[in-house]
Amino acid sequence: MSDFVGGIASRRVAALRVVLVSYPVAMVLLTLVAFAVGGHVTGPAIFWGTLCGFTQSFGMWWFYAALGSGPISVVSPLTAVLVAGVPVAAGVAMGERPGVLASIGIVLALLAVILVSHEASDEDVTPHRLTRKVVWLTVGSGLAFGLNFVMIAQAPTEAKMWPLVFARISATVLVALIAAATANLKLPPPFSMKLAVGAGALDAVGSVAMLLALQASLLSLASVLISLYPAATVVLAMLVLEERVTRWQAAGMVLALVAVALIAGG
Repeated sequence: MSDFVGGIASRRVAALRVVLVSYPVAMVLLTLVAFAVGGHVTGPAIFWGTLCGFTQSFGMWWFYAALGSGPISVVSPLTAVLVAGVPVAAGVAMGERPGVLASIGIVLALLAVILVSHEASDEDVTPHRLTRKVVWLTVGSGLAFGLNFVMIAQAPTEAKMWPLVFARISATVLVALIAAATANLKLPPPFSMKLAVGAGALDAVGSVAMLLALQASLLSLASVLISLYPAATVVLAMLVLEERVTRWQAAGMVLALVAVALIAGG
């Protein structure tokens, strides 16, 4: 839901201006949660949280830009496949060994990327097509978000929610610097502002759930399950924006979800 709302806002103003609002909102909410649940602030918590914020900021910026220029029902699932693949590769590098089901899921995920990458458009005022620029933005955001899972999972569990706070602080500072360098350091208009605030609030909720899942399970398992999120985004895009996809793209999106499920099951 946060992706959908942020993507809609990014169709009206520059993606950076949306993140300039959504990140501080999420930062404030996460800080309140961190104080409420407690936890020990340590060096590793600050380090991994801050590093996570850097990949997070670039990932969100590129992702919102892709959602703002391309078809949401294609960009979101394609990103999810990449987000699922990076932590699996990292898990293998750190000693985890995926089973047969997970291996099959990885192959299906690659096939899903090919199917979903076919050109698509929607009927939301102007066409939003899967151009080469949108593909690069999508791939970049997927890789960045995947690294985000890997880094935040390294934070000590005794820190509880504080790594998320430091991640949002560093991400907010970096986004502000990028916005200033690109002449985007200004608030969006009222309607887009409301959407950005909503995206930030929903993002905070999702971030807390993400960290709890990563703390309670294996990186390769939790991260791919989290990557099932495009289901809601695609449904909203089809219902609200009347986005249309081809049969091959629909098959690719279904295959992407099946691939993520197989990776998790394995």
